[in-house]
Amino acid sequence: MRRFLPDTFTLLLLCTVLTASLLPAHGVFAQYFGYATDCAIALLFFLHGARLSRDVVVAGVLHWRLHLTILAVTYAVFPLLGLGLGYIPETILRPELYVGILFLCVLPSTVQSSIAFTSIAGGNVPAAICSASASNLFGMFLTPLLVGLLMTTSGSSGFSLDALETIVLQLLAPFIIGQILEPWIGTWIRSKKKLLTPVDRGSILMVVYLAFSESVNEGLWQTFSIRDIGVVIALDAVLLALVLCITMFGSRLLGFNKEDEITITFCGSKKSLASGVPMAGAIFAGQTIGAIVLPLMLFHQIQLMACAVIAQKYAKRLAKTPVPAPAAA
Repeated sequence: MRRFLPDTFTLLLLCTVLTASLLPAHGVFAQYFGYATDCAIALLFFLHGARLSRDVVVAGVLHWRLHLTILAVTYAVFPLLGLGLGYIPETILRPELYVGILFLCVLPSTVQSSIAFTSIAGGNVPAAICSASASNLFGMFLTPLLVGLLMTTSGSSGFSLDALETIVLQLLAPFIIGQILEPWIGTWIRSKKKLLTPVDRGSILMVVYLAFSESVNEGLWQTFSIRDIGVVIALDAVLLALVLCITMFGSRLLGFNKEDEITITFCGSKKSLASGVPMAGAIFAGQTIGAIVLPLMLFHQIQLMACAVIAQKYAKRLAKTPVPAPAAA
């Protein structure tokens, strides 16, 4: 049963939302907390850039068919499924929550969990590292462009050049600086993973607290009911199930081996909370983003629980596969 229980980070997210609901930030404190959050996010993406080894990129980029397949699922299949959900009547799915689901569909893949689940299941780990990292790198450009295209198509507000400028300065520039300094500090940063985890997780919690504080001050919980949240959970689960089936069976139809199938399944079906929350703050600046990131936060936990089960099944199947006997001399 432990695999179905929320992980520590999810519990911290829930505590953050609860704190923001009871003690929302406002006034001068919210202003300075926002400055601190911007600095933490810039540091987060600087560390992402410094952690990514160039040798890994060179080794993984050669497997171009696998990478193109994962990128196609992340930035084409997911958005098309999101547009399909737009046909659900507003009496069932509130427009504000649909914007959050559509935003979820255009986000990049996760890095840490995609690689971790690929490793547990016995997949192609170097390719997973390259694909997940490339997904996040391309996402800095593709996500805001897709938001501008799809949100306008769906009748919602799109994305502005100011948002692109914020993403470049706050997310992309620190990432590039980290990549430039990687030959000198990359090894040290990768060796200090436990020390740097609080920066990774803490920056996300800061953004979530600030976002939900603003939303609570504007009446978030008076706007959405338990039924609305239940609808989002159900749609998140359906969306994940569809993508898992598409990646798993589609990779077989395309002729990928089992290791690559595992990589495509886990890298293609994930959506990044670490990238999504800061991007929401930049793209939807001035709007109530608590409702926009709520579907993403729920999807985060659902994907972890589902992929934990699938990874274990892949691993058990791999363990039962007989190892070929060495050839006789």
